Amino acid sequence: MLHVHDLSVTSPTRTLLTGVSFELSAGERVGIVGASGAGKSQLVGAVLGLTPPGLTVSGSVQIEGTEVVAARPGVWRPLRGRATALVAQDPGTALDPLTRVGRQVALPLRAQGVARAGARDRARALLAEVGLPDADRRFPSQLSGGQRQRVALAMALAGAPRLLVADEPTSALDPTVQADVLDLLDRVTTEGALLLVTHDLAVATRLCTRLLVLAEGRLVADGPVAQVLADPLLADVVAASRELAVHR
Repeated sequence: MLHVHDLSVTSPTRTLLTGVSFELSAGERVGIVGASGAGKSQLVGAVLGLTPPGLTVSGSVQIEGTEVVAARPGVWRPLRGRATALVAQDPGTALDPLTRVGRQVALPLRAQGVARAGARDRARALLAEVGLPDADRRFPSQLSGGQRQRVALAMALAGAPRLLVADEPTSALDPTVQADVLDLLDRVTTEGALLLVTHDLAVATRLCTRLLVLAEGRLVADGPVAQVLADPLLADVVAASRELAVHR
């Protein structure tokens, strides 16, 4: 499904990610954890072709056998929304404040060639699936933060992606709403693969069976959740993640 080999991200002044390698199989749930500045966001950006201008990516990322490092838009076009989709930390970055949410959820379907009526009906069904059955005529400003995150998840699910990447999807939400969104993520990823990026070990252990631990831009551990958490050599890294979660 996803093969990452010797992946590095550099800026003109420093190295942000160094020599990261891992694989993710179809249907697998993997969490990426680490303290702030460990390189989690750089890893996700490089995997999804979303690295900001000014940064350089080297190494290899293959999604279902297609190499995507430095790939042109035409290479990404059949992958986005179908092979992979992203749920970002801030749904405000994914939602257009001037467009009703039903239309926004339908847009990925229209881009895949679904007829207007079919896309509209599917968008309503997706909104109902994420607990917003009557939200299709609303604008993002008329929704709470948790509801906007649900809309962003519905948009990501529109193309039935085989790999859902969730980048800190609950960090901006209060604890009660966070629990609801985690339950929803758990339910909608029962068949596809999940790559979850989080600073919160409790979130990662709730949804994932395997952890990748980043520290100072390097992958320092990769294994089953219980094994990683019990490794005495990782005690400081694990403690840093727990402390960050407590203070957020």
